[in-house]
Amino acid sequence: DVSQLAAQEKRLLLSRLLARFAHEVRNPLSSLDIHVQLLEEDLQDATLQIRDKTASRFEIIHGELHRLENIVKHFLSLAGPSSLELRPVEITKVVDHVCELLRPEAAARGIEVVVRLPDSLPVVAADSAQLTQALVNLVINAIQAVERNGRVEVSADRQEPDGALTISVRDTGPGIPADKHSAIFEPFFTTKAEGSGLGLWIVQQIITAHGGVVAAANAAHGGAVFTVHLPWQRKENGNG
Repeated sequence: DVSQLAAQEKRLLLSRLLARFAHEVRNPLSSLDIHVQLLEEDLQDATLQIRDKTASRFEIIHGELHRLENIVKHFLSLAGPSSLELRPVEITKVVDHVCELLRPEAAARGIEVVVRLPDSLPVVAADSAQLTQALVNLVINAIQAVERNGRVEVSADRQEPDGALTISVRDTGPGIPADKHSAIFEPFFTTKAEGSGLGLWIVQQIITAHGGVVAAANAAHGGAVFTVHLPWQRKENGNG
């Protein structure tokens, strides 16, 4: 399929650009970090007034350097959804693992994490690590949207007619503003103070690499719902 080949070429090009960019940025970042530390050591002999005055500024610099380093790590991790290690994956185990991993963080904010799964789900061919990362990003996004005292629900189901498996993450946050809906999967776009704007973009890259799609909508009774559709039947196997 020509459109699929074109999309794959674009992903490969993007991966190369991201990797090159990340490596080019990481070198000056490391240099800056070292020289900031040296500057702090030089100021140890300064007056108490100067040390107190510069302490908060150094804290901001270290915080921003750390944030930039995290962005670089995101880019490096994106340098390759093209090389998926596809193996049979039990979605139930992935969902349970992610929710247990993030439940303490949610509880500290007064947020309840609820899992709703059917008795049985089909095994899908997926890269377990990348699929886990995508779901982690979706649940973190939901927790950050709620902020405090709310609920995040993760559910999964299989759609028989189109041979797809769906994973949904619902939250009781403010929902997606109508004028922002088309931009939420763009890199660096965020409406949250603690977000980097890369989480949902990473989700989209990973799910697309798996031949799936991810969609976002506002729930009928408030909050947002993100739904991942993954193929679990393959026509070439004669099952679809």
